[in-house]
Amino acid sequence: MRALLNRWRRWLWRQLFYRMVFGEQGHAGQVLPHTRIAPSTCIEGEAGLELADHVFIGQFNFLDATAGLRIGEGVQITNFVSIVTHSSHRSLRLLGRAYASHQGEVPGYVRAPIAIGAYSFIGPHSVVEAGSRIGKGVVVCSHSRVRGEVPDFAIVAGTPAAVIGDVRTGDARLLAQHPELAAHYAAWAGELPLKKAGHG
Repeated sequence: MRALLNRWRRWLWRQLFYRMVFGEQGHAGQVLPHTRIAPSTCIEGEAGLELADHVFIGQFNFLDATAGLRIGEGVQITNFVSIVTHSSHRSLRLLGRAYASHQGEVPGYVRAPIAIGAYSFIGPHSVVEAGSRIGKGVVVCSHSRVRGEVPDFAIVAGTPAAVIGDVRTGDARLLAQHPELAAHYAAWAGELPLKKAGHG
């Protein structure tokens, strides 16, 4: 009986608090019928969030859009990801207790927008730092720390994240198996990946 009660309690909790539901509203009030954001994701400075359709944002993420955050079409942000457009850690050390009452420009304060290109994937437990620009079709592997520019179609991993591959190598193999999908791929990517020799 206890196992049945626990199963029912977990089901009810998922339905009430963690259920993913299609449908969001964009920055300019446009309807985004295919976008899903988990209710456990925290969005700070939501007015600065520019969101496209077909986006998936999973559970327990922190998105700081206070300095501007643009998330392109089809982006997937998995779970436990932090995306931060500002940081006061240096300013706090410099100013100490005076930080709370300081007037004017704050020394050492970091504030810069972030952009994530179409159909990119941000793996679990990753951090994207202020000022980062992630290209389209990028895979950010789990536990990565992204800072700066990430080129289109790159696979990045590590802390700090470095390019370790190109998604088009695997995409070319998949498209060879499913040529009927080429038009869908080209519609967002703008090109079809070339199958590289030796990666059959």
